[in-house]
Amino acid sequence: MSPQLVMNFEHRPGLELEDFLVADCNRDAVAWIDRWPDWPSPALFLRGPIGSGKSHLGQVFVAKTKAVAITPEELLANDPRGLLSDAGACLLDDMDIAFEEKDHAGLEVALLHLYNTAREAGISILMTGKTPPSRWPLQLADLSSRLKTASVADIGPPDDALLAGVLVKQFADRQLRIDSDVVAFVQLRVERSFVALGRLVEAADRLALSEKRRITVPLVRRVLRELNPD
Repeated sequence: MSPQLVMNFEHRPGLELEDFLVADCNRDAVAWIDRWPDWPSPALFLRGPIGSGKSHLGQVFVAKTKAVAITPEELLANDPRGLLSDAGACLLDDMDIAFEEKDHAGLEVALLHLYNTAREAGISILMTGKTPPSRWPLQLADLSSRLKTASVADIGPPDDALLAGVLVKQFADRQLRIDSDVVAFVQLRVERSFVALGRLVEAADRLALSEKRRITVPLVRRVLRELNPD
């Protein structure tokens, strides 16, 4: 029997507050979101590794505050007054990636104008990224000094409980259930990162669908061997 054809439907995980798993490594960041608008400075920077849940928590912030999410491209192409019209807050996701580009002078100017406009209007700014503004290669002294006043909330490395919870959630987002023996098996063998978990879940989902099988320890063992052949 030939393998079942796998269709690449879009995977849409939940982005509501109840979908976000709170643990010791992210509890402080969640507390900052809950504390809004009582922040000591106009801006908060949410720092964490790739796949740690920064963007998810950013979407929780958007839902909570009716914030406007602004991309670097939108920031460069629009007047900040228009971007922030009727907004109580704004989200700038993965801003440090934009500042890894060599030519970002225009983005610095645009971000400075956005910051000044938001501060004057009493609008909060949530930024996310792997590295905080103090480590960005900024040339504008005014922008650097303003961003250095931003509060920083960290999301740390996941512990065993959170790894298990994220694993179960990611499979559940795909309408799949896994048993506790699968969770225990993965915890002992997978790289301790959310990115590695995501790759494992996607590959296991595809294999289970192609072979019309449940997610079991033998299936996950095969997936791990394929992902880590060495």
